[in-house]
Amino acid sequence: MRDPNVPESLEGWWILHRMFAFDRVAWDSLGSKRRVKAAAQASSLFAHLQQRSEGDLSLSALVAHECDLMLVHYAQRYDDLAYLQMLVDKLDLRPFLAMHYSYTSVLELGLYDATAKIHAELEKRGLRPHTPQWIEGFDELLRAQAESPYVAPRLFARFPQRRYACFYPMNKRRGERDNWYALPYADRAKLMNEHGKIGRSFHGKVTQVISGSIGYDDYEWGVDLYADDPLVFKKLVYEMRFDEASARYAEFGPFYSGIQFSPDQLATFLDGDGVPQLSSRASEAR
Repeated sequence: MRDPNVPESLEGWWILHRMFAFDRVAWDSLGSKRRVKAAAQASSLFAHLQQRSEGDLSLSALVAHECDLMLVHYAQRYDDLAYLQMLVDKLDLRPFLAMHYSYTSVLELGLYDATAKIHAELEKRGLRPHTPQWIEGFDELLRAQAESPYVAPRLFARFPQRRYACFYPMNKRRGERDNWYALPYADRAKLMNEHGKIGRSFHGKVTQVISGSIGYDDYEWGVDLYADDPLVFKKLVYEMRFDEASARYAEFGPFYSGIQFSPDQLATFLDGDGVPQLSSRASEAR
C-alpha cells in the first residue's frame, strides 16, 4: 500500500471457518451400515485434507453453543476455499449438518513497527515518496520482511496440535468519540506494541493465529487461540480487556470454543461414544 498512515501486512494461508449444528437424533435413527459408510467417507476426506502440503484442516467439537462442530480449512489460494467447501457439501454426512456460522479470512502478520522503519529508511536515503526509486526501495525492504527466517514460517504454519481451540471475530471501533482509524500512526503503533506484550506473556501456554477479514466478512479480524488448558482462553482474553487498545477500541463478535480432534475420531464424535481425541499421530509436532 506504501501509505505512511497504513501499516503493511504479510499474508499466508486463506482460512475458512464453518460451524455446524449436528442433528444427532436424525443421525442415530439412520441404519448402522449407512452411518458407518457416511462416517468413513467424511473421515477419509478430512484426513486427506489434513495431509495436503498446500493446506490443512482442523476439527473441533464445540461446547455449550448452538452448534456442535467447527471445521476450519487452510488453503494457499482463495479459490481452493470454494473447492474445499464444495467437497464437504457433497458428503453423505452433510444433510445432518446445519450451517450455523461461517467466517472467511486470510492469515495476517501486521507490520506496525516494520512499516515505520521502512519509511524512515527511505527518508534517510533521500528518496522522494512514490518516485520509481522510492517504490523499488520500499518493495525491496518489504520483501526482506517476508523472507526473514522468523516471519516466513509463521505465514504457512500448520494448525497447532493443542487440545483446545477458541475462535472469535473482532473490529477496531470507528465511533464518533473513539475511532481507531483516526488516531495518528505513532499512537496506533504504541497501542499495538503494548497489546502484543500481553499475548507474548502467554508464550508457551497459547498459540495465537490472527487473520484479516476486511472485505471478506462482517468483522475486520479473526482470532484463533489454541491451548492445552481451556482456562488459558479466559485468562488471556480477560487480561487483554484491560489493555487500552481493547478497552477503548475493540468490538468483539461471537466466541466459539471446543475440543480439537483428529479425523480418525470422527465416528466417535458422530455416535457420541465419548469425547473424541487427538490421535498420537496428529499430536506429533509438525
